Amino acid sequence: MVTELETPLRAPLAGRELALRAARVRLVITDVDGVLTDGGVFYSERGEALKRFSLRDGMGVERLRGEGIETAFLTRETSAIVQARAEKLKVRRCHLGVADKRAFLPRLLAEAALEVGEVAYIGDDVNDAGIMTAVAAHGLVGAPLDAMPSVLRLAHHRSMRPGGYGAFRDFAEWILDLRAEARRPAAVDANENIEQGAR
Repeated sequence: MVTELETPLRAPLAGRELALRAARVRLVITDVDGVLTDGGVFYSERGEALKRFSLRDGMGVERLRGEGIETAFLTRETSAIVQARAEKLKVRRCHLGVADKRAFLPRLLAEAALEVGEVAYIGDDVNDAGIMTAVAAHGLVGAPLDAMPSVLRLAHHRSMRPGGYGAFRDFAEWILDLRAEARRPAAVDANENIEQGAR
């Protein structure tokens, strides 16, 4: 019997199509809780006290920036901790308190002067499903290893790592690898296909 986690991801795209989409990406939007964190939070009598972030994910933001790709945080929570993390990573687009991410997407695209095909998104829970569906038509979408099964099925890329433990970095590296693939001459791909067919 096939479980929810074993069901196929979103209808797979050909490798070259994934690479071409990655080549167009100029902004990676990420959910925060469950992607950049493990979804947990420490509370004190004063309210939210601590969230745990991965330094590897921070390097993922830097690696994307090195390729000319900006990162945006998009979360339904209003958190000074998230704002501080964005400032630390020099993430200029930090959108807090967004209840309907799908409805917010046109505004985000307009502010960044981008088309949806120039965007990638990574999310982990049901409130990410709407925006993931919107982005997936022309851009790229991913999910952490421990995302909700219904969200995993929407993703083009299922991270090898859970939220808060390098899931964002894994998604970033996947995009960067695809961009490198897109830069390869088409003739090289054709020759490889011929060689594989001859085996």
